[in-house]
Amino acid sequence: MNKQFSAITLLILVAPLCFAMATEKSSEDLERDIGITILYDNFTFTKGPKADWGFSCLVTGTDQTILFDTGAKGELLLENMEKLNVDPQDIEVVVISHDHGDHTGGLLAFLGKNSDVTVYLPPSCKKAFIGKVRGTGARVIVKNDPAAICKGVHLTGAMGQQIVEQSMIVETAEGAVVITGCAHPGIAEIVRRSKDILRKDVHMVFGGFHLPQKSEAELREIISEFRKIGVSKAGPTHCTGDRAIQAFKQAYGSDFVQMGVGRVLVITALPK
Repeated sequence: MNKQFSAITLLILVAPLCFAMATEKSSEDLERDIGITILYDNFTFTKGPKADWGFSCLVTGTDQTILFDTGAKGELLLENMEKLNVDPQDIEVVVISHDHGDHTGGLLAFLGKNSDVTVYLPPSCKKAFIGKVRGTGARVIVKNDPAAICKGVHLTGAMGQQIVEQSMIVETAEGAVVITGCAHPGIAEIVRRSKDILRKDVHMVFGGFHLPQKSEAELREIISEFRKIGVSKAGPTHCTGDRAIQAFKQAYGSDFVQMGVGRVLVITALPK
């Protein structure tokens, strides 16, 4: 089922874009773009939607419309969706990065609006939680190994020991875009695995990087690893930590991607 996502208009109206202004593109061009909208974050990018501790984003323009993580509070997730003109019925796939409430908290509320979706859960999710998700009528897939969700969208597979987490990779004409929830297994490790899976350059990495306790020397090393791997743009947010965000901002300059609820990124899709 190939649903036409109604929020293409959003790309024109809601926010300044990272790589190109929507007003400079024809409608045909927009249909070939991948859109990424931040729905839930510690920060706001535009007026209207609210910030809260947690993370969620929407990916459109791929073969299926994907919701990555669901924030902490279902009521707020749905409220931000409404303010950003995102219709829950347009979403076909949900990916949960890891079993923490600031990423799973909005899932059941969302499924109350649309349970005709496939939900990808990491194997660390508790059986009771998996049972509740299945109880809504949603199709549940628990994956341990890397897997393709649809053409051009992949999961890294389960990573980490104490906190098991999966991240998502979107193929674009610019290179791979890596989306992380909290990066508990290590942000550099996630990016390396993502590059190994696709065997392509990494255009951008964004989401939670989980670096608030890292020293200045450790932050420099991680940023150096990003450069060695070839990450062109970085958008750390959520649990990254203010000091670490500033370190990436200083290091990446114009290639730093400011995040926050309401941020809309537009990236050229791969040729059909």
